[in-house]
Amino acid sequence: MKKLIVINGTMGVGKTTVCQGLYKSLDKAVWLDGDWCWMMNPWNFNEENIRMVKNNITYLLRNFLTNSTFEYVIFNWVLHRKEILDELLVRLGDLDFQLKKVTLLCSETALRQRMIQDGRSEEQINLSIERLSMYENMDTNIIDTSEIGTEEIVQRIKEIIS
Repeated sequence: MKKLIVINGTMGVGKTTVCQGLYKSLDKAVWLDGDWCWMMNPWNFNEENIRMVKNNITYLLRNFLTNSTFEYVIFNWVLHRKEILDELLVRLGDLDFQLKKVTLLCSETALRQRMIQDGRSEEQINLSIERLSMYENMDTNIIDTSEIGTEEIVQRIKEIIS
């Protein structure tokens, strides 16, 4: 059965890096980074754009999940509230797939260091740190990435999805 692997976590925790390694390590895999659907200039977070982004994500996930070429569909996004993912899953409710949810967490120190290395603003860093606690009690497979590398995180995710 096809697997939808949802990976969430606060900004800067390493979702993109991990998913890049994961999709390359799985045969018949495709990857959608939810942030790609927000690449607009100027960035405008309004109701119309929120609706458009959710529609685009649903459209892409639906096409990936119904494409016989893929066995694994990887989707990463911040998803700091359960309701956001639930809404997307309702839209895909008529499809047959196995859902695997993974949350990436790290310490505040590790998060700050990673975001500084990425050239993130102090405002972004503070917002991300504020949101860390939102992920601690999610009904997902939680991986603390504070002191482990990308390859080990990818291996742990592969164990979760097998």
